[in-house]
Amino acid sequence: MKLYYIPGACSLSSHIIINELNLPIELIKVEHSTQTTDQGENYLSINPLGYIPLLVLDDGSQLTEGSVINQYLADLKPEADLIPSHGTFEKYKVQETLSFLSTEIHKGFIPLLYSKLSGSYGTDTAKPKLEARFAWLDKEMAGKDYLNGKFSITDAYLFALIKWGQASWLKSTYNADINFDRLTNLKDWYERIMTRESVMKSLNEEGLKQ
Repeated sequence: MKLYYIPGACSLSSHIIINELNLPIELIKVEHSTQTTDQGENYLSINPLGYIPLLVLDDGSQLTEGSVINQYLADLKPEADLIPSHGTFEKYKVQETLSFLSTEIHKGFIPLLYSKLSGSYGTDTAKPKLEARFAWLDKEMAGKDYLNGKFSITDAYLFALIKWGQASWLKSTYNADINFDRLTNLKDWYERIMTRESVMKSLNEEGLKQ
């Protein structure tokens, strides 16, 4: 299998899960500005949608949605318990969290990443809404070590998204910084996740500062 990724993008969550499970998957880096891979391929010829992550199975089948990719990866090693068993209420709670992170947090960043196009909407509307969603998450994390009881694919996903809000290039270029100083529960959670071996390995492999 192959995972196409861009350093520091949402594909970081899939990368973390791969290292958490020690899966033998080839990692292929994509250069965002040129849409070419580190193997010299035109990425758009592989995935016309252009976004990442992209998981290509051994038979050539593709999965293009990060939340689905992460569930698929976790199901490859159910004994690792990164996702609850099918049909359980806990499984639906994980999927509920994935949907929230995808629609409310992940998509909430988009107007900030395209601030020149979104104009005042990004700074006056989108950013306060995103900050409110993070504040809600902070309250939900009170007394918890992880989003859904134990470390799971939802933690890997949220970590990648919070990493955006802390990245200096996003702060300076896109005004996408989110201040977590007052969000003590999330701040403690983030520092806890940062110490995981799979996370540190993924950051190093992507050339990202820890």
